Amino acid sequence: MNDPLNHATPSRRQWQGSTALRSVLLFVNFFLILLAYYLVKPASRSLFLEHSSSDVLPYVWTASGLLLLVLVPSYQGLLKRYGRMRTVLGSCVATAGALLIFRSLFHHAGPPTAIAFYVLVDIFSVVLVEQFWSLTNSVYDSKEGKRWYGLIASGGLVGGMVGGLTASTLVDTGLLDTPDLISVAAALVLFMMLLTSRLARAGLYREKPAVAAARLEAQAQPVDFGLVWDSILSNRFILLITLLLLFSQVCEPIVEYQFMHHVEQTYTDQNARTVFLSEFLSLLSAIALGINLLLTPLIHRYLGVVGGLMVQPVLLGMASLAYLVHIDLRMAMAMKLTDRGLSYSINRASRELLYVGADAARIFKVKAWIDMVGYRTFKIIGNVAIIGISALPDRFGDYMLGGVVLSICVAWALAVWALRSTRRAPPKARPIGDAMPHA
Repeated sequence: MNDPLNHATPSRRQWQGSTALRSVLLFVNFFLILLAYYLVKPASRSLFLEHSSSDVLPYVWTASGLLLLVLVPSYQGLLKRYGRMRTVLGSCVATAGALLIFRSLFHHAGPPTAIAFYVLVDIFSVVLVEQFWSLTNSVYDSKEGKRWYGLIASGGLVGGMVGGLTASTLVDTGLLDTPDLISVAAALVLFMMLLTSRLARAGLYREKPAVAAARLEAQAQPVDFGLVWDSILSNRFILLITLLLLFSQVCEPIVEYQFMHHVEQTYTDQNARTVFLSEFLSLLSAIALGINLLLTPLIHRYLGVVGGLMVQPVLLGMASLAYLVHIDLRMAMAMKLTDRGLSYSINRASRELLYVGADAARIFKVKAWIDMVGYRTFKIIGNVAIIGISALPDRFGDYMLGGVVLSICVAWALAVWALRSTRRAPPKARPIGDAMPHA
């Protein structure tokens, strides 16, 4: 379907002539998305622990993953029927409306409200971030993307850092209570919707003809999951890439559970917990930004892509070992910072570089499967492990979960090392745009 918002009016084609201006505006747009998300994310976590328990988290994460799997076909149907831009703007309106409804519900909240809100925030992050990169990827060719994606991605990292600091300041100074952050985030989403609509009418999101043709062709050919599995099992290179994703996604919920479990035990006051989570998430974004700008280019230059991929499992393994030695919130924080700080920066950039120069047809199909199914399915495996181990006594369960993370990191590092014999000549490093969190 033709989407009129994707076409510039004749009087506004000057927006299309400046790639630099377009990139700055996209930086601002991504900044606002992550600013809104990092305002509401600590609120959703704090409210969840207020009305429920960290022991429920793996069940909630599993439900959230399954719900996203169900929503993907419906979302694809909306894209075909209404076009990209109308679907994006409709998603923003629906998200802001849902946030305002939940704000009113938290006047008399219980566990169901807190759980449903937590799931909404997770879906909000996935949908709006994926929509942003879908639009962005369609307006740049490969050469432009390599030049500007690093800048655009940094907008999200800065947004996360500023969002966490803003949430912390508003609650810590007493200007707002934790539930009030929901209203601020809703207002930001509506503002972002108006900005996106205005920029679309000015031609900012007009697709490159070649990209539009490729998108329509991809939409017309659903992913053949049998062919995907055949590609994974019959190609050692693709199998190892899939294993890297499996290990990272299984570790993520386990590390998150350990972190949230210690936060719940340490902070019993709702606003104090929100301030801590906001400041921590801001620190996490700052670390990811610093790594992305300073360390990632140097590691790729001197150690190559495989060296970049080795950083996260090695450092996360060391952090999990330290956690086993001294189980407390500080060590859980170190694990969380190592896991997500590196995942949002050097690990994502290095993994994307693996695709350069590989079998394009096979890689495209596998990446489509990963985006649609792989991330959520692999996380569910981690959730099942948590459910089984968390039934054990607290201290023993902590040791078991820390041991699982350490064991996975060893297998993860071995899989990275095995890539050395399957890689072709290493490609030159390039900035990677999709370096931000989906959850």
